[in-house]
Amino acid sequence: MSALADHLSDYLQLRRALGFALGRIGYDLQDFVAFLDAAGADRITVDQAIAWARSKQGKPITVDFRISAVRGFAQYMHAIDPDTEIPPAGLLSVPRRRPAPHVYSSIELARLFDAAARLKPALRAATLTTMLGLITATGMRVGEAMALTRRDVALVDGVITIRYAKFDRMRLVPLHPTTAAALRDYALIRDHLCTEPRTNRFFLSARGEPLTRSAVDQTFRALTVEIGLREGATGPRVHDLRHTFAVRTLIDWQRDDADVSTHLPLLSTYLGHVEPKNTYWYLTAVPELMQLAAARLEPDGTRP
Repeated sequence: MSALADHLSDYLQLRRALGFALGRIGYDLQDFVAFLDAAGADRITVDQAIAWARSKQGKPITVDFRISAVRGFAQYMHAIDPDTEIPPAGLLSVPRRRPAPHVYSSIELARLFDAAARLKPALRAATLTTMLGLITATGMRVGEAMALTRRDVALVDGVITIRYAKFDRMRLVPLHPTTAAALRDYALIRDHLCTEPRTNRFFLSARGEPLTRSAVDQTFRALTVEIGLREGATGPRVHDLRHTFAVRTLIDWQRDDADVSTHLPLLSTYLGHVEPKNTYWYLTAVPELMQLAAARLEPDGTRP
């Protein structure tokens, strides 16, 4: 094992000790160090980082993610070896176009849940209906909902612990009593229909196994086709349920004449956004929000 590999092992161990679930980053960095070892390099350089990031197949944004992973390790190594070169931020970044969210109406949500409830077998219907309802009620990401284990869902206290959120952040999500009750009902149905699950995940597939993202997306596409929200390959996404929660919350605040600027950090924390600006994007992405915000302004540009 090379010196760089030893340092990488220490780096990953330190990150995990601090509570980071590294996931793919750990594998990517191991591959990067193997790339350096094969080239006979004993330190990190920007040119080598770029060469490695581009040596793998993937979209431009994936290359950017690889460079970001190297950047963190390089910053750690720079304290050990000052000759280590740190790839600058934005080195291979690509412009990202965020699609405008589809904000579901109450009627569309009712039709979506009715269609999900008709799925077969019964456990599949219960799982999809409850999980989609949880995302709608809390705004959590679909991957976060799928990853929940039984110990993460405190059915008595009405609090969910999201342990492996985006950017390895953990957060608590308090539930409305009706949402907690729906989860308790699902747990009873799940345990009745599947007495010997093959996983400790809270949400189970029809076979008692963990849900897969591909299966959830495929089922969701079929549901949106069935209720007339999708034609061909384009249409609303599961993630738009999260957007709907955020947008409806902001709309309610606007209608109640609340000070959005002071409330926004609370919503950002609840959603697991790193910065409030990520939540504020909805104000410009959804015309209804912009109209409500404009209606609160006097002609001279001041609030009433």
